[in-house]
Amino acid sequence: MSFTPLLGTHSAQLGELAAKYRLPAIYMWRAFVEHGGLISYYAVDLWRPVVSYVDRILKGAKPADLPVQLPTKYALLINLKTAQALGITIPPTLLIQADEVIK
Repeated sequence: MSFTPLLGTHSAQLGELAAKYRLPAIYMWRAFVEHGGLISYYAVDLWRPVVSYVDRILKGAKPADLPVQLPTKYALLINLKTAQALGITIPPTLLIQADEVIK
């Protein structure tokens, strides 16, 4: 998973606490939504450029000369069970745009 060990280790707990205290939250990793968070909007290919950077650096390129590469694909994940528990209605236009909806 592409997040810090602290957050990754406690993603289930953090998602459950947000739901328990009725805190609607948007996360940058899908694991939180899978564990009860409301919405996640995250870069799917965030780490892909790392391989090419490492390859170039090992072949002698200077890190300062490498171009900045931004993610090109994002995913929207919505947990409808959490939305219902929080009393939140997710607009149909947002549901249509979601890459995945947990029911």
